[in-house]
Order: sequence, then C-alpha cells, then structure tokens
Amino acid sequence: MRYSDYLGSYVDRRMKYLIDEWDLATRQDIGDLEARLSALEEESRRCSWFEGSASAKLTELEKRLEYVRGRRR
Repeated sequence: MRYSDYLGSYVDRRMKYLIDEWDLATRQDIGDLEARLSALEEESRRCSWFEGSASAKLTELEKRLEYVRGRRR
C-alpha cells in the first residue's frame, strides 16, 4: 500500500472526527448560510429597536423619579 493510499484511507475513515475536532464547516453548514445570516440581521434590527425603545423608557422613568424626589423635598 502506498503512503498516499494509506493517508487517503485514514482521512476517509476519520473524516467525521477531523471535522468535529478542527471545527470545520461542511457543505450542509454552508448550504443554509444565507438564511442564517438573514435571520441574524433581522434579530439585530429587533435588538437595535429594543435598545432604542428601552433607552427612551429609561429616560422617561428617570425624569419621573426626579419629579417624585423633587416633590418630596
């Protein structure tokens, strides 16, 4: 058996373990990459909207707190 045949046979037998160990991408991983990227972009937009909304609400709550504190003095 030639070395290249031996090496090819070894890689064929151990391919799943090599992919897992080296954290390599497979065709299946890459196949739905566009869909996963689109989902991440959409989630990012939702998070951005939430951050803006939460910031506005927090500012309003801080104003109300200052108002309440001012009335107690």
